[in-house]
Amino acid sequence: MTLRSTVALAALLAFVASACKTQVDVASDPGLPAAAATATAAVRETRKMRATRAPAEGDVDAIVRAALVTAAAEKRRVVVYVGAAWCEPCRRFHRAVQQGDLDAAFPDVDLVTFDADRDSERLASAGYVSTFIPLLALPGPDGRASGKQVEGGIKGDGAVAYIAPRLQKILAD
Repeated sequence: MTLRSTVALAALLAFVASACKTQVDVASDPGLPAAAATATAAVRETRKMRATRAPAEGDVDAIVRAALVTAAAEKRRVVVYVGAAWCEPCRRFHRAVQQGDLDAAFPDVDLVTFDADRDSERLASAGYVSTFIPLLALPGPDGRASGKQVEGGIKGDGAVAYIAPRLQKILAD
């Protein structure tokens, strides 16, 4: 075995071993090859709830279909989330997502987030309608609303605890 093939084999083994370490802090482990660090970060990223703001323009069903394709490749699920800056339960839920408070309960969920004030017309054209916000809705394969959704919340410290089990229920159905 040549020195070059030995180094390549060692790099491959380091990459495979590091890809299995989902808890490693890649920034503090300079011994990891760059490709292994990237793969490790990707593995860790897929084990948490993620939120992506939808573009301000474009058809909602097309935006959601694109998210469904990406999610399917990563074995994740998509939930359409509609909130507003003025909505207290929305702010609390969004903060919980950002802080990782919901990662354990929803490790494979990708939220595609829309603003109720800005996006209401185009959301309605794709069937995402609700009386209350936040709205959490499961899309159909065509990107349109499937009819499985939860809406509304409560104010105060119990907002996330009120929304999360309702989301779990529609994801389980």
